[in-house]
Amino acid sequence: MIKVLDAVRGIPAAKLSIKVYKQKEDKSWELLSTRVTAEDGEVHDLVKEEDFVEGVYKLELGTKRFWSKVGISPFHEYVDVVFPANDAGHRHYTIAVLLTPYSFSTTALVSEPIETHT
Repeated sequence: MIKVLDAVRGIPAAKLSIKVYKQKEDKSWELLSTRVTAEDGEVHDLVKEEDFVEGVYKLELGTKRFWSKVGISPFHEYVDVVFPANDAGHRHYTIAVLLTPYSFSTTALVSEPIETHT
């Protein structure tokens, strides 16, 4: 899951485009999915569980278009968050991003998946 907050207006960053890429062996990037944040600034299920295997991933946030929609001219065309995943077995990732037109900050919570019993 990813959660994005607009630090200028103090609200969730709704309708922000996010692309998910996986790095291939030749170091190029393969696009896995494109999503848009909901009104709460969140996107769940960015990648299908079976496709989220060990590797390096990149989240590309379409920040220029996001800020332009509210009349702000940003410094960044987009923001990339690049991270290794599942190198120690399958994990659940929650990534939080705090955005302004001229800066960004990220943090991650990496945890064991929660099994549900039906």
